[in-house]
Amino acid sequence: MAMVELASRNGSRGTKRDAGRPVSLAEIADAQLLSLAYLEQLFARLRRSGLVASVRGPGGGYRLGRPPGEITLAEITEAVEETIRATRCEEGGPGCAAGKRCPTHDLWVELGEQIHLFLAHVTLLDVVEGRVLGRAARPLLASDACDDAHPVDISAGSL
Repeated sequence: MAMVELASRNGSRGTKRDAGRPVSLAEIADAQLLSLAYLEQLFARLRRSGLVASVRGPGGGYRLGRPPGEITLAEITEAVEETIRATRCEEGGPGCAAGKRCPTHDLWVELGEQIHLFLAHVTLLDVVEGRVLGRAARPLLASDACDDAHPVDISAGSL
């Protein structure tokens, strides 16, 4: 991911906004094996959203617009207009298949929402520092709500 590359090169372990030198898109393209033209399009959107700042002139490039601990992955995907959907359905379209809603439609829509919620709680700093594994939370199920109404006493060794 280009933004993780930028955060890594910008001295992301601190919180100072202007830490490190500006990083050129050519450096990021080489490191991430991405097209420079593609990165130019993405970074124009990221700049407009304030997630990166450009530095012009010799030695210019890009810096993070905010500290990496304040930029979530959900903000990045929204800024570059990348929707994360687990369904083929088009927004406002007639349906999943043959113009009608498939039986698993709600399942895939909810999965997309869960992905967005997860990304909204992961920052660039989390990724750079390797603090992502183990963060997924089990969703609250209807049976869990019933269990909350009838708590189990675990102090007596009932589990």
